[in-house]
Amino acid sequence: MSSVCREVVTLQLGHYSNFVGTHWWNLQDASLSYDPELPPGEIQSDVVFREGQTLSGHVTYTPRLIAVDLKGSLRTLRQEGSLYDPGKDPSAVTWEGSLMTHKESPPAKNCFLKDLDKLDKGEILAEADFLPSSQPHCSDSMSVDTVNSRLERIRKGYRLEGSVKVWSDFLRIHLHPRTISVVHQYNHDGEAHRLEAFGQGETLLQGSVLEDLEDKLHFFIEECDYLQGFQVLCDLADGFAGLGSKVTEMLQDSYGGRGILTWGLAPVSHPDSTPMKDLYHQLNCTLGTVQMANHSSFFCPLTLRGGLSRRPSSPVAFPHLNLDPSLWYHSSSVLALALDALTVPYRLRNNNVPMWQVADALTMSGRKVVAAYGAVPFPMMQSSSLPDALSACADSLPWKPLSACSEPGDGRCYSQFATLRGFEGQRLISSLAPGTQPPSPLHSLHSGEDVMSSYISSFYPTAPLALHLVSTPSKLTPPFPQIFSQDLCAQGFLQSQTPPPGSLAPVVSSVPVMTSLQSGPALDPWLSELHRVASAFDIRRVAPSFLSQGPEMADYQEALEQLRLLARCYRDDSSGVMRSSSSEDDDD
Repeated sequence: MSSVCREVVTLQLGHYSNFVGTHWWNLQDASLSYDPELPPGEIQSDVVFREGQTLSGHVTYTPRLIAVDLKGSLRTLRQEGSLYDPGKDPSAVTWEGSLMTHKESPPAKNCFLKDLDKLDKGEILAEADFLPSSQPHCSDSMSVDTVNSRLERIRKGYRLEGSVKVWSDFLRIHLHPRTISVVHQYNHDGEAHRLEAFGQGETLLQGSVLEDLEDKLHFFIEECDYLQGFQVLCDLADGFAGLGSKVTEMLQDSYGGRGILTWGLAPVSHPDSTPMKDLYHQLNCTLGTVQMANHSSFFCPLTLRGGLSRRPSSPVAFPHLNLDPSLWYHSSSVLALALDALTVPYRLRNNNVPMWQVADALTMSGRKVVAAYGAVPFPMMQSSSLPDALSACADSLPWKPLSACSEPGDGRCYSQFATLRGFEGQRLISSLAPGTQPPSPLHSLHSGEDVMSSYISSFYPTAPLALHLVSTPSKLTPPFPQIFSQDLCAQGFLQSQTPPPGSLAPVVSSVPVMTSLQSGPALDPWLSELHRVASAFDIRRVAPSFLSQGPEMADYQEALEQLRLLARCYRDDSSGVMRSSSSEDDDD
C-alpha cells in the first residue's frame, strides 16, 4: 500500500560518524534514478533527500543533513559547498592602499576527486576509464547520461587507502550550504585543543554552537510536510559522545513526538592512542550509551570492534571480505552497507514502518539499547534460491555482531527486525519439479517472507519478528573500496567456481546484505561489563582530568547507577521470564 513521504533529518556528529555517513550517502546517491521512464524504486529517496533550487534556477537534490566536525577536518571541501557559490560581496569595503597577499596552497585532491570535478564540469574522462558497453547492468540502470550514470560505468581502479585522510576525500555528492557545521574551539589534528572527554562535548552545546545547530534544524524541519524523526550518527569514543547526549536531549525536548534513532559509532582503533586515551574512550562509550539511550527512541552502537573495553577481542571478521579493519575508510564502508539495510523499514515507498513504530517494537519495558547484526555480504550462490542459501546456514545464523555484542545462542530474544536487501535476479522460493522431495522444510514454502520467517524462527522460536525484503541492492560505485574476496561475482553473489589464483577479480558493483536489529538478554553482559569496568577504579585518582569540564562526580555516579539498572532490564531467568524488581543485586 502506498503512503505519504515521511521525512527524516540526519545528524552526523564526529569524524568517524562522518566517515560512515559519507559512505551511506554515497550509497543513496548511487541508487538515485533520473530517468522518468523507470518506475519508482522500492526505497523512497525523498525521505532523506530534499529538492531545492540555486539562484540561477538549477534544481538541486541534496541530503537533509547536518554534519558536525572539528576545525581542520574538511581539507578540500568548502564548508558552504559548491552548489550555491556566494561570489564576491559588492558591499565590502575596499582598501585603496598597498596590499600584500599571502596565499596558502590548498590540500591536493586525490585522483577520485579530480575525476569527479571533471564530471561535474561536463568534461569527458578517458574512454579506458569506463566499462565496455557490453557490460551487463542492473535492470533499473539509468539511460539518462548523468554523473551518476557515468560513475556507475566507471572501472578505473581507485585505490584511495593511502590518500583518504578525512571523510570529504571520498565524498561524491554535493551538500547544501547549511549542512556542515565546524566546531572551531577544538582541532581535528595535533595534540592541543582536542575534544577528548565527555564533559567537553556536553559544554559545547551553548552560545554560537547551539544557535548554529538550531538555525540549521529549523531550516530543514520547516520545509518538511510529515517529519517522522531524526537519525543521529554520533561518535561514541570521544567528546562527541557528550555533544550527542545534549543534542538528543534537545531533540527530545523540542520534538518529543518524533522518532530519534541514535547510532553510536566507534572505529576499531584510533591513531596515536595511549593507555590514558584508551581509558577516556571507554569512559566516553559508557556515559554516551547511558545518556543517549535516555534521550533517544532507541540507541544502537555500531562498530567492528570485538568489544568496547580497553582490551577487546579481535575485530569482527566477515568470510567474504578482505579488509583492513584499522582503516577507517574500510571499516566505515562495512558499517554503512549494514546501516543501509538497517534503516530500510522507515524508508520504504510502500508498507513502511515509521521510526517511532520501529522503536516501540524494540524498546518495551525500558530497554532503550538495541544490538545490530549483519551478513555483509549475505552468502547466496549465483542463480540459486533463498531456501538454498539459508539451508547452507542451518547450523548458525549468517550474520556477525555489529554492536560488539555476541548473540547468546540460546534462542532468547525479546523482539527483532530483520532485513534482506539485494537479492535481485535470484529466486525467493524453490522451483522443484512436481513430485520432488524438498531437500529441507524451507524448500516447501511459498513466499520469501515465509522462508525467512521460518528460518529465523528456528533460532528464535518465541521472539516477535518483523521482516522486510527489498529486491534492489546497494549499488557500489566509486569510491566504495573493493574489499571483496575473489569468490564473489560482480553482483556480490558467490560463484560456483572459485577463480584460479592470479586471475583478475571482478569489480563488485552490488552486494546482498542481511541485517538484524534485536533487543534481547545478550545486552545484559554487554552493559554489565561497561558498568563493571567503569566502577572498578576511582576516577578522581586514575583520570582526574576527565571530569575537569563535567560531569560532576555525583552526576557521574548517577550515570553508572542508571547503567546498572539498564543492564538489569535485559536480565531474565532460563525460561525467558523477566526477573521481578525484588530480585536484588545477588549477581551484581
